[in-house]
Amino acid sequence: MSYKVAGIDVHKKVLMVVVVDAAEPDATPARRRFGTLRSDLRQLSAWLQGQQVQEVVMESTAQYWRPVWLELEPRFESLHLAQAFSNRARRGKKHDFQDADRLARRKIAQELVLSFVPRGEQRQWRDLTRMKTHLVGDRIRVHNQIESLLEEMRIKLSSVITELFGVSGMRILRALAEGEADPVRLAKLRDTRLRCPEEQLIDALTGTPQPLHCVMLRLHLHRLECIDEQIAKVSQLLGEAMKPYADTVARLAKVNGFGVDSAQQFISEVGPAAASFPSPEELAHWVGSCPGQDESAEENHSSRSPKGNKYVRRLLNQLAHAAVKTKGSHLQAVFRRFLPKLGYKAAIWVVAHRLCTLAWIILHRGVEFIEYGQLPNPQAIKQRAQSLARQLRKLGYDVLIRPKQPVAAEI
Repeated sequence: MSYKVAGIDVHKKVLMVVVVDAAEPDATPARRRFGTLRSDLRQLSAWLQGQQVQEVVMESTAQYWRPVWLELEPRFESLHLAQAFSNRARRGKKHDFQDADRLARRKIAQELVLSFVPRGEQRQWRDLTRMKTHLVGDRIRVHNQIESLLEEMRIKLSSVITELFGVSGMRILRALAEGEADPVRLAKLRDTRLRCPEEQLIDALTGTPQPLHCVMLRLHLHRLECIDEQIAKVSQLLGEAMKPYADTVARLAKVNGFGVDSAQQFISEVGPAAASFPSPEELAHWVGSCPGQDESAEENHSSRSPKGNKYVRRLLNQLAHAAVKTKGSHLQAVFRRFLPKLGYKAAIWVVAHRLCTLAWIILHRGVEFIEYGQLPNPQAIKQRAQSLARQLRKLGYDVLIRPKQPVAAEI
């Protein structure tokens, strides 16, 4: 029975398409070249349907696959995006049509590593959360640039206040940007809740600001205001987009280390029910939070984690650092148990792996998070009792485990 697979080598201006019949692999495959404009993509879709293609796989440089995917997604149920390294050719043997042909044949042989591409709604969530992540990174860069400029002005403001962009810090920075150089006047702009002594603040604000420094500081502050406005707008759009899954976000946000923002980021990457990952092990493998394997001669030379989704890896690392600081929590106990054996970084990554598994259980099974912490875990108590009972039976004792009946309080 004929089963045709199309391989598409995607570039910015051109698409190389080869159609291979899995039932007749030795037959000459059909191949054709297309452009990447909207009309060209419509011709591509019509041609593939005319060839009776059942499955399409593409390989792309950068993000040029997106228009092709959006055009073919409504028409083909089996649509795949292959990772480029799994379709590499030998050096000196690379050719566009050969790449497309090899792509289709390796898909038939199941030798490709495929990327996870979510549905349209989740892709929009991803775009918003990743945009927010980039904006936060831009804000950090502006923060560092302002601090560097203050050091050049010989003003040590960040050394005496905790938050440079707090209430007191922003008042002083705006006054500096407008040309105010008197440290006494600048110190009077402090908030009443600031704990720094006034004499120390005046000393830290005594510098040599130049007119050009003030202009540069004004530009940095303007950039900062624009970034803050964009972050607020993206957060509002993300909240509206994920409103139907508010309960899911709330359940995941209860986990130690998580919050509403981080829960939205995690759900936007894996989906509201993690339905594309049948088990927590598959999710951990996709994220790259599980131990790696580099075995040769029956010896594992490295257990370094494999590469995975960099956004989720970064998020889990941040969540793990926050979770281990929650006093009396289960994850803090896990971290302390592994710390002497593995060291700080590996112990943090163990907690990140636990968080990944825990998030899958909450999303996939729709359950609530319960933090036992230092309280006795009923399941652990039951397992401990069963273990002790087995040991006693081996010694010849007749043991019967019964739950303790609550004692009525005397009046």
